[in-house]
Amino acid sequence: MPIIVNVDVMLAKRKMSSGELAEKVGITPANLSILKTNKAKAIRFSTLEKLCEILDCKPGDILDYEK
Repeated sequence: MPIIVNVDVMLAKRKMSSGELAEKVGITPANLSILKTNKAKAIRFSTLEKLCEILDCKPGDILDYEK
């Protein structure tokens, strides 16, 4: 899939654990893991908005496109 999810990069920059992020966003650690491993087929805008709010970033910082 050409859409790449860079949650790991943002977590490292913010020095935050996956569990902490999942709790703050309100999703399960399993669902966050699916996002992090690029296995997700979709993401809700509300989840993306919350990720951006918690990680203090823009959607383009989390999502990338590669051919």
